[in-house]
Amino acid sequence: MNPHLLTILIFLPLVAAALMVLAPNALKSICKYIALATGLLQLVLSGAMYCLFHPKGSGINEERLYQFVDRSPWIRLDMGQIGRLEIDYFVGVDGLSMPFLFLTALVILIAIGASWNMQKSVKGYFILLMILDMAVMGVFSALDFFLFYIFYELLLLPLYFLIGIWGGAKREYAAIKFFLYTLFGSVFMLLVIVGLYFSVIDPTTGAHTFNMLHMMDAANYVPSSIFSSVAQRELFGIPARLLGFIVLFVAFAIKVPIVPLHTWLPDAHVEAPTPVSIILAGILLKIGGYGILRICFSIFPDAALQSAWWLGLIGVVSIVYGAFVALTQRDLKRMVAYSSVSHMGFVLLGVASLTVEGMAGAVFQMISHGFLSAALFFLVGMLYDRVQDRDIHHFRGLASLVPRFTVFIGITFFASLGLPGFSAFIGEAFVIIGAFNSETVNGLLPRWMAIAGSLGILLSAAYFLWTLQRMFFGGLRLKGGEAWTNALTDATPRETLVMIPMLTLALVLGIYPSLALGHINASVLALVELVTGK
Repeated sequence: MNPHLLTILIFLPLVAAALMVLAPNALKSICKYIALATGLLQLVLSGAMYCLFHPKGSGINEERLYQFVDRSPWIRLDMGQIGRLEIDYFVGVDGLSMPFLFLTALVILIAIGASWNMQKSVKGYFILLMILDMAVMGVFSALDFFLFYIFYELLLLPLYFLIGIWGGAKREYAAIKFFLYTLFGSVFMLLVIVGLYFSVIDPTTGAHTFNMLHMMDAANYVPSSIFSSVAQRELFGIPARLLGFIVLFVAFAIKVPIVPLHTWLPDAHVEAPTPVSIILAGILLKIGGYGILRICFSIFPDAALQSAWWLGLIGVVSIVYGAFVALTQRDLKRMVAYSSVSHMGFVLLGVASLTVEGMAGAVFQMISHGFLSAALFFLVGMLYDRVQDRDIHHFRGLASLVPRFTVFIGITFFASLGLPGFSAFIGEAFVIIGAFNSETVNGLLPRWMAIAGSLGILLSAAYFLWTLQRMFFGGLRLKGGEAWTNALTDATPRETLVMIPMLTLALVLGIYPSLALGHINASVLALVELVTGK
């Protein structure tokens, strides 16, 4: 096996972007073929890595339990009396990150398929898409906090331009709002990273380190340092470790997003072009959930245990609030955006339960929501491309006009609301079970949180089925009249080819969830043991 397989997966899009830069403007259409070839190669490579991956034991902070590890010295600087600055190129995957690499490859390929008819600045568009692809792969693979931060920040630039240049009428407002929200969290995250760096010692070299695995081990902290659990210091009257946890949590919660940090999401989705909406919902929200698990809970387990009740409450509020607001929307894309707020609330509820079934359900929910939300935004984009309208009240009886499209959206709606047999049911059911058992297992979450969270499943059925009924059944009635009737053609072979893998995956994981849970389980067990000590 090639020891640099993960590095190849991460930087393959950068090679593609370089080829696009070198391509002459007269052949700019070749960029989409380069992107397609890169996307297919990444999907095959990540799929092969997923098959080769073997979960091992427990102990989330032990390097030997990570696979496809690639590590080499990157930055070395002698700082005199302060010590030596050591930053490594250090990447690897475990059960928490491996599924997200495959999900990223799949969603990026879907976004490339949705971008096939892009006409505006094609070369620049696909170059930015490839840079974004590389950054996301890096975030899910980095085990050095400095390297993680670089990839995390690198996400901002391509997304800002993809929304701000190729978006809708209010694209500049949406792009700036997204940028400022994310940058706000990132700036304070950097302060915590610096504090952690000066708090942790590499046990082999004695130098301060950005190694995230060393940060997860309390034995590696300098007793007098700011984040040491031995000499618990306070900042602004708050224990330093708790404050560090809160700052990192807010940074990642903006990406999730949770209420009340969610307001950038509907604006970004509505104004973003369809492929970017697919990436935002399918991948970007998962970076927030992944960051909470990989960094907040793993590096500050004591603070995570202390904050579990409040995190569960925030999760419940996000579930119910997002569902109620989705129920009131007229814009189909905005409705799907608020449904994402609700569905990602289940992730936070499952994580806060600190039970194995709750955390496994949270990770499974992120994977399921990744390709189901991508499918939803792709379908909304199909409708908008034909008539330039997304108002739910402007459509009725579409089933008689576009039967194949109706089948696709019906299956996706039923899968997203958690119908048994589909992947979302497994994720949400495990989260509710974990939240319900939390009171018995560790005494953290009261059972009313699980009951309140299950209300979100009922509400999601309400807004999805009501939308399906209003738009697709009854007598044909369109605001655009005959012009819309002529424009509303059924799903093309290309669109069908994009939809079938996502719906198939939703069905396969719904029937055989061990395909994902088998990879997740060992890492979840290790994380629960790290946080709860049980």
